[in-house]
Amino acid sequence: MFFKWLKRYMPRSLYARAALILVVPIVALQIVVSVVFIKRDLEDVTVQMTATLQREFELLRQVADTAPDQEAALAQMGPLLQPLKMQARFLPPGAPLPEDQFSLIEFSGRVVREELEKTFPGFLAARFPADRRVQVYFGAAHGLMELSFDRRRVTAAAPHQLIVTMLLFGFLMMLISFLYMRNQLRPIKRLANAAEAFGRGRAVPYSPAGALEVRAAGSAFLDMRARLERQIEQRTLMLSGVSHDLRTPLTRMKLELAMLDEEDAAPMLRDVDEMQALLDAFLDFSRGATISEPEPVDPQELVRTIISDWQRQEKQVALGEMSGEGEVMLRRQPLRRAVENLISNAVRYGSQARVSVAMTERSMRIRVEDDGPGIPASQRGDAIRPFTRLDPARNQDRGSGVGLGLAIVADIARAHGGTLRLGESTDLGGLKADIVIAR
Repeated sequence: MFFKWLKRYMPRSLYARAALILVVPIVALQIVVSVVFIKRDLEDVTVQMTATLQREFELLRQVADTAPDQEAALAQMGPLLQPLKMQARFLPPGAPLPEDQFSLIEFSGRVVREELEKTFPGFLAARFPADRRVQVYFGAAHGLMELSFDRRRVTAAAPHQLIVTMLLFGFLMMLISFLYMRNQLRPIKRLANAAEAFGRGRAVPYSPAGALEVRAAGSAFLDMRARLERQIEQRTLMLSGVSHDLRTPLTRMKLELAMLDEEDAAPMLRDVDEMQALLDAFLDFSRGATISEPEPVDPQELVRTIISDWQRQEKQVALGEMSGEGEVMLRRQPLRRAVENLISNAVRYGSQARVSVAMTERSMRIRVEDDGPGIPASQRGDAIRPFTRLDPARNQDRGSGVGLGLAIVADIARAHGGTLRLGESTDLGGLKADIVIAR
């Protein structure tokens, strides 16, 4: 459960994940080393230096307590203060009690205060101002005494030098690692871009590069792309050849039927026309979307042209809502064939059709709706499979087909890196077919 919750917040790109794998151990190691150094080494050194100062404080207080007054006490401490590099004075009577003074980043000073509170009786306060001096206040026989000395007597000369050096070189190493990692991930990104482009029907130039594993994956991708292209080409040539060979006997049959009586030849002519339509469907399916290169296309202008052509045939095809604007890299003729197939199905199984276009920054959607019987949700997956006819779902008195209409549309959508989605029209009550393509 924890990993499922954490996965939602993890980065999705390979570069971000690799950077996270690189940064987290380095940062964690630096934090652990810093904490251990501060809590153990630096604190132990400060405690030892404070213990030495505490003994010196005891000596000075003993000397001061043997004097009759404050002036005599300062005079007796004089020979000791000079070698100890300290200054001493008594606070005037009635002066407010001193309070501790530390900066926000002062760590050693707090350790000194805690240690003196535990080991030095009469200790009152310690101040660590910004002038690199330390004032310690404690009680003596003749009043409150202040001892001032250099901060280096009680703290390390450069307590944060190790941490700063570690952070600096850690950042430098991470920067070098980022540059190296980016160079290593670039071939993977190029491979992903080539695979994505091929999935959208575009063959971009690509050559394997990078580590051995990435080169092996790139070579496997090139082999796969070459095999798929050969298979598509062979399929197109085979079906085109079959369709072309069958057109000749069909043409002869039409000529022979034209010589017969019109009433007797009418049924056979309908059969010949149906066979011709089936051959055209096979040829369209074999072509798919591989016969043209992508070009900038305005989907709204293309849809308006298609609807105008259908309206000239006196078909009930209306223009729906148009939202968004711009051009998309598309194959004009295959996309036109896909939209016309959807409109043909709509006017074939219904009485009217409506086409709308919606464009956003990331996708383009062409929707065709009709008022026909629609397709049940349980059969929509089978509807886009080749050579599948859904007799219970569609009217069979509107002609016959080979079951390639939606399969051709789905194939063209996939060739553009998109998809075909089937649903139920909320306005017309029939089938709703959406061609969704990423921009």
